[in-house]
Amino acid sequence: MDTVFDSDIDHNYTVKKDTILGAGILDNSVSIGLLLSLPAILNALELRFESDIVLAGVIQSIGRGNLRGIRHLLKTWITPIRGAVCIEGVELGRLDYYSSGMVRGEIDCRIPITGIKSDFSRPNAILMLNEAINQILKLRLPQKPKVNIVFGKISGGFKHGKDAYDASLGFEIQSDSDQMVKLLFRDIKDIVDGLNHENDIDMSIKTISNTSASRLKFNHPLVKSAAAIIKKLDLEPISQHSESELSIFLSRKIPAITLGVTRGRNYHSRNSEMMIKPMFKGIAQIIGVLMAIDNGVCDE
Repeated sequence: MDTVFDSDIDHNYTVKKDTILGAGILDNSVSIGLLLSLPAILNALELRFESDIVLAGVIQSIGRGNLRGIRHLLKTWITPIRGAVCIEGVELGRLDYYSSGMVRGEIDCRIPITGIKSDFSRPNAILMLNEAINQILKLRLPQKPKVNIVFGKISGGFKHGKDAYDASLGFEIQSDSDQMVKLLFRDIKDIVDGLNHENDIDMSIKTISNTSASRLKFNHPLVKSAAAIIKKLDLEPISQHSESELSIFLSRKIPAITLGVTRGRNYHSRNSEMMIKPMFKGIAQIIGVLMAIDNGVCDE
C-alpha cells in the first residue's frame, strides 16, 4: 500500500536487526504500517481521546491522481475536523506546515512519420524537447516571490540508431504565489505553441496536477506544540514546503502538519532501507501531537 513502485516489483521486505529493507519502505509503507498499528499502540498506552480519530489511507495521490483521494474525503466529510497529521516515512524531525503553489505538467512531442521526408530532414522529438528546455531556462525568474521550475522526468525514442518520433517531458512549477505559477505555465505554453508552429510537429502541453499555496503561521499553536514535542525528544525540527495531502487540508482552512516517522537511505530506490530504532521517537511525536489536538491547540 502507498508505494511509488508498480505491482510487478517485489514488495517483500527483509527485516534485519536494525533496519528493514525493500522497495517503497520509506515512501510510504512504513507510514501505512504505523497507521494500521496505531489503535493497538493507543490501547497499550491506555490513552483515551475526546475526539474521534480517523485513520485514512487515501488513493490517487501522485501523478495524474492529483490528490483526488484526499480531495474526495474532505469534500464528503460531513462533521467538523479539528486538525490533521500527515505522516511520511522520512525524515524524523520533519515538521511541514506550509505548501507552495504548484502545477505539474507534461510536454509531449510527436513527429509525423507520413510523407517523403527522410530521417535526416525529419525533426527529432528528443531534440525538440531539448530546445523547449533551453527556452524555458531562458525565462527570467523573480527572486521574490520565490519560484522554481523542476524538470523531473524525460522519456522517448525506441532504438539507438533511429531518430525519436515521440518523447515526453515531465516538469513542475513551484512558487509561493499562485499567480506566478499561472504566469509561468502560460509562458511555457507559449514556448510549446511556438515550437509546434515553427517546426511542423505535434507538441502539446497539459496539466497533470496542481495545488494552491497555503500555510499555517509559525506561531500557530499546532506548529508550536509540534515543534516543542519534537525538541522534547532531542530532535531538531526541520521545515520545508510540501505539495502532498497537507496542501489540501490547509487550502480548506483545516490546521494540519506533516511529520516524518524515521530515518533511512535510498529513499526512492528498490533497495530502500529504514532504520528501526528512530521510529520509536517517530511514533511518540505523533501520539503527542494527537493529544495536543485533542486538548484544543487547533481550536482558535
